[in-house]
Amino acid sequence: MAGIFLYNIKHLLQTENQPRIKVAGKKMSQIEGIENAWLFIEDGLIKAFGSMANLDRSTLLNGKVSIQEIDVSNRMVFPSFVDSHTHLVYPASREMEYIDKIKGLSYEEIAARGGGILNTARRMTTISEEELFTSAVDRLNEIMFFGTGAVEIKSGYGLSLEAELKMLRVIKQLKRYSPLTIKATFLGAHAVPMAYRDNQAAYVDIVVNEMIPQVAEEGLADFIDVFCDKGFFTVADTERILEAGLQFGLRAKIHANELDYSGGIQAGVKYGALSVDHLEFTGKEEIDILLKSDTMPTILPGAAFFLGMRYAPAREMIDAGLPIALASDFNPGSSPSGNMQLILSMASILYRMLPEEGLNATTINGAYAMGLSDVLGSIAIGKKANVFITKPIPSFEYMPYAYGSNKVERVILNGEFQNVITN
Repeated sequence: MAGIFLYNIKHLLQTENQPRIKVAGKKMSQIEGIENAWLFIEDGLIKAFGSMANLDRSTLLNGKVSIQEIDVSNRMVFPSFVDSHTHLVYPASREMEYIDKIKGLSYEEIAARGGGILNTARRMTTISEEELFTSAVDRLNEIMFFGTGAVEIKSGYGLSLEAELKMLRVIKQLKRYSPLTIKATFLGAHAVPMAYRDNQAAYVDIVVNEMIPQVAEEGLADFIDVFCDKGFFTVADTERILEAGLQFGLRAKIHANELDYSGGIQAGVKYGALSVDHLEFTGKEEIDILLKSDTMPTILPGAAFFLGMRYAPAREMIDAGLPIALASDFNPGSSPSGNMQLILSMASILYRMLPEEGLNATTINGAYAMGLSDVLGSIAIGKKANVFITKPIPSFEYMPYAYGSNKVERVILNGEFQNVITN
């Protein structure tokens, strides 16, 4: 594999000499970087970096062949975003429900009449794996050129054994096909199908006794998730599903406290969840429990913004000493965008997070929420070379400030420049 040598970098961001697995509390407002820098990539990995003032080019490149040397004057280099919560494999958009929201219907009202997740689940039964794959590739292209280098993708729009397996097989195919680093999450407990509305326990039986064993047998998921919230799955349902998942080696990532104080955060921590996500309803009790855990609190600004919901108390959580990750929640109903640059902007605009806090939340802490902080999320020797080069921009703070434009000029994933993925 050819090497890449970037030099005259205006600012190389999120550099680490001693790599961390996550950043919490006051340290979230701190990032390291090198102005007027260089970066050397080889064999798909970050091999070295430093200041141009201390560059010994002849020693660094001596004896090396097939090295692309690129002057990136006036441009910055960032580690690629890590988007730890998405639903980007889906059959169709849901813009008509968007109109219902404009007219005043709530998320719960739309769901109660068979819309929302159940709407997408109905369409999932008729679409082919090939069609699902093709549309997902288009979305991966889009998020890649907004700077995302790793993404978690959930099932959950199947709500039957056959359809859930269809989604997870598409995600497995995407893993083989895409240069992005992808993790798959089984979310059979995303909503209760209409046929089981009067017997929710029977559907939980199907998730536990049929879906989880088959998903595990085919090796289709890295994690397991449950929508533990008002109107969806109870704490008892959630704990039963997570217990079954653990028996098959599936660690939890929980939808929690989006609609109410649901107990989802507590259930997630109890079962060692890697992350608990959404968190609009988070109080002192939840913060105290998270402080005693290794679970990453993950906020999804796009969903709260799009649905007009209350915002998670990010400022209070950080000030209490917690880490925060931010993810896009890219999905057809409540967050139809996977643009992590926009999420970085929302961190400051909606949650009063400093740009440094936003960057930590969308890189190293997102990597932690995917179990990848040892290989992604920062510029460190030995980590996977997933970075992007910006267009000429005046400062680091310009990234969240200019919320309406794409600041990414070129993308490097696995140590190679990327073009549009074709299928």
